[in-house]
Amino acid sequence: MNESPARQTVLIVDDTPDNIQLLSALLRDQYKTKVATSGYKAIEIAQSSQPDLILMDVMMPELDGYDTTRQLKQNPATADIPVIFLTAKSQVEDEELGLGIGAVDYIIKPISPPIVLARVRTHLALKSARQFLSDQNQHLEHLVHERTNQLMQMQDATILAMASLAETRDNETGNHIRRTQNYVAALARALQAHPRFAAVLSDENVALLYKSAPLHDIGKVGVPDRILLKPDKLDEAEWEIMKRHTIYGRDTILQVEKHLGGSNSFLTFAREIAHYHQEKWDGSGYPEGLRGDAIPISARLMAVADVYDALISKRVYKPAFPHAQAVAMMREGRGSHFDPDVLDAFLAIEQEFLAIADRFRDLETSPASH
Repeated sequence: MNESPARQTVLIVDDTPDNIQLLSALLRDQYKTKVATSGYKAIEIAQSSQPDLILMDVMMPELDGYDTTRQLKQNPATADIPVIFLTAKSQVEDEELGLGIGAVDYIIKPISPPIVLARVRTHLALKSARQFLSDQNQHLEHLVHERTNQLMQMQDATILAMASLAETRDNETGNHIRRTQNYVAALARALQAHPRFAAVLSDENVALLYKSAPLHDIGKVGVPDRILLKPDKLDEAEWEIMKRHTIYGRDTILQVEKHLGGSNSFLTFAREIAHYHQEKWDGSGYPEGLRGDAIPISARLMAVADVYDALISKRVYKPAFPHAQAVAMMREGRGSHFDPDVLDAFLAIEQEFLAIADRFRDLETSPASH
């Protein structure tokens, strides 16, 4: 058996017993009623029991109906309760004042019972409709938020899968992509207030850089195994082929952009990082030989992150250097390999880099601090 819906509550605010008795008798068959004989009591009841509608007298001692309504509308807990004035004040300016401070209706005494019931019924229906729409909007917002989170999780998983594809072909890199994306984010945060970088390194862009960083070596999927997995140092011809991984990475992301119908912030950062992270501040890097500010900020951040991680990691051609030695070697590249300001930010947060390196260190290696 379906339960009958709960009856709505009307708060009657009036200091005259006869008026209270009349309104209570009029409403009791259809609604629950509460009574307040002063403005202060009306505010107290409205805050504690949240009536669905208030019938408000205007002329009351101490706190009149206008001031009572003003206080109700100023309080977020009671601001949405509809107020209907019932008053003998019949001048147009009185009605304008009442509606101006937030009342939904204005009924002049002596009242007509059918009119009062019709107005109460109408405004309760409007309140219910507004509440329904609000609930629906909140539900839709929740669904959109949930769906957005799902899409972001899918995006993150896809990015890591693509990055891991490149990583699995190079068995020396281990947790390299996780370390470098955290290095890049830490470095970006450290530079957010710097006048040279503040316009680019918004909170949103820092988050995008974190997501983009794992794709910096995606181009390695195009490097032949005989070169990528060679256990010895590469000769000059092999090295030229290896350097093309930056071009392969750029072209891969360009294809994704073309498929999606154009660039966006995330793909722009990913493409910049993949293409230019091997450029050097003095112009001696590759693939384009860019120098100074011509190198995108995203790539300058990745250059510091990538080189630091290479130094503290074991390679076929070198041992893993301790953190302190790696930092000293990085310092030597200030103004030649690295943007001086970016390198200075790295030096200021080097212990944060060390913590990231230890957190995501490869299982077969010892911590960077050792």
